[in-house]
Amino acid sequence: MDSSCKAAVLGSPIAHSLSPVLHRAGYEAAGLEGWEYERIECTAEDLPRIVGQSDPSYRGFSVTMPAKFAAVEFADVVTERARAIGSANTLVRTDEGWRADNTDTEGIAGALDELLGATVPSCVLVIGAGGTARPTLWTLAQRGVERIVVLNRSDRRSEVQHLVGESELRFVGFEEDIAHLAMNAEAIVSTVPADALEGKVDAVAHAPVLDVIYNPWPTPLAAGVAANGHKVVGGLSMLAAQSYSQFEQFTGVAAPREEMRTALAAHVESLRR
Repeated sequence: MDSSCKAAVLGSPIAHSLSPVLHRAGYEAAGLEGWEYERIECTAEDLPRIVGQSDPSYRGFSVTMPAKFAAVEFADVVTERARAIGSANTLVRTDEGWRADNTDTEGIAGALDELLGATVPSCVLVIGAGGTARPTLWTLAQRGVERIVVLNRSDRRSEVQHLVGESELRFVGFEEDIAHLAMNAEAIVSTVPADALEGKVDAVAHAPVLDVIYNPWPTPLAAGVAANGHKVVGGLSMLAAQSYSQFEQFTGVAAPREEMRTALAAHVESLRR
């Protein structure tokens, strides 16, 4: 059953994607002989052709930017969370055609578990309102967070209000008292590049932080938060956690999570030497 089964990660640029490390480690640990996982350079315009013309050995595709929005548009079936978020990082071949899903939500959830345990914060500060912020908002609302404050240069509430359900959503700009916002949050999720917070780290670093960046690491924000005695979780935790469901959707086999996470950590450590 396992012979000649394939999966791949699509995106551009794709050469440095760490997804193969996770999935290949999973295949080995689960004893899935004959499974292959590769990188394929793919823009949004390329995705319909690459996926649509893929031979039946391809069971699924991980999708990174800039093709996540195209994945939703291409799919025959779209999960509720992917439709709400408007993008997908997972395409799975099914009897009904290609199914789009967004397991970035599980990546955020897993990283929050690592950061906060079973605690559900009443107020979370989210920095940024781009692509990664959308699954973040959806996940926070699903976890029952009462108040979500988004720190962003523009008010995009109308675009994301539907993601937060009953949670209170507030947008604020960088002219606000950022230190006050951070001190009143029980957790912070930063979805922006490290340089976007240049000159503002001291104001932000007053609560436990999930910083979705993993390279370079630590970011100035991560270092500042740790120096203030708060816990920090980085993007590698999110990357690993989003891969488990992908692996299971592609293979139909439970993901060997510990082995996948260990392989990722070892690979990244080797790159840093």
